Amino acid sequence: MSGSLKRVAVIGAAGFTGKECLRLLEGHPSVEIASVMSARSEVRKEIQVRGALHEAPLPPLDLDALNGLDAVFLATPHKTAAHLAPELIQRVSCTIDLSAGHRLKNLSAYPKYYGFEHPQPGLVEQAIFGLCEQAPQLGRAIQEAEAFKAGKRETKGVLIANPGCYVTSVCLPLLPLLKADLVDLGGDLILDCKSGVSGAGKTPGPEMHFASVHEDFRAYGIGTHRHEPEIRETLGTERAFFVPHLLPVFRGILSSIYLRPKREENAKNLRRELAKTYEKSPFVQILEEGQGPPCLSEVQGTNLCRIAVLPHGDRIVLVSVLDNLIKGAAGQAIQNFNLVMGLEETEGLPRGNNHPMLEGWR
Repeated sequence: MSGSLKRVAVIGAAGFTGKECLRLLEGHPSVEIASVMSARSEVRKEIQVRGALHEAPLPPLDLDALNGLDAVFLATPHKTAAHLAPELIQRVSCTIDLSAGHRLKNLSAYPKYYGFEHPQPGLVEQAIFGLCEQAPQLGRAIQEAEAFKAGKRETKGVLIANPGCYVTSVCLPLLPLLKADLVDLGGDLILDCKSGVSGAGKTPGPEMHFASVHEDFRAYGIGTHRHEPEIRETLGTERAFFVPHLLPVFRGILSSIYLRPKREENAKNLRRELAKTYEKSPFVQILEEGQGPPCLSEVQGTNLCRIAVLPHGDRIVLVSVLDNLIKGAAGQAIQNFNLVMGLEETEGLPRGNNHPMLEGWR
């Protein structure tokens, strides 16, 4: 599916993830942005995207304008995405949902954590969970998108459920170790995670005001956060206990993961397994022994996830850092898009934090 420019659209370009998605796509060498629109039926207020090629007002949703596109990036509220996806997969080769509208296979979790009964249970089952480096189903996605583009109308376009940002920060380091049976699940997995305020989205709340976060630090959503069921489902265990915290910074996630290794394992063995798993991955970096834990400034503005493996008595501590708006959202969506479209995985995605698209976002 390589060659000419891929024609794409962004729905919901006024939010943080939609805005970041639009920024990155504008710098993508293999993309033509065919449409940028709101998920609403009326014209929205102007969106301010520094250096953007697309100007406001943000036009209303027009599904007919999407017919035949290569991909649509759906950066809408969760319930909205669940209702739009059935229409989109009839019209475009690949729909990438940046919301949580199709991430969870357990349908009972939607009313509990997201406040709605899912309208399309079959589509939830069909959706491919797009944790790029740990998504074996992406091969099927490529075939389905190609079949749709070729006009085989018995097929539908592929739907990719982009993972949550906290979920990405936890599952990239943990999944390979669980698959290799290196972790003792007789003990708990403690997931101690901190995120910048952009992780809460653009809708304002009193706890997100500058005066509320400046010179402060807090835990929140203990036992109730929406990402915990997604983490447990992805890891395949109920022994994962997730505690999120709000950092007084705009972007970035740092996750400290405490685990007990199998009796004969040590930090060196776990580090070796992760290094082997990600040796060909352009965006996951496993730090060597003695390098110490990574920090947010190393990954802000990039699509990187950096991981350290550190011994602590009879426990192991994994420390991962990523940019929640890029590797945890828009960047991972574009990485999924690149893979499905047969493009270079790294196209349009920053690996260094001096990327010009970051201007105004630090």
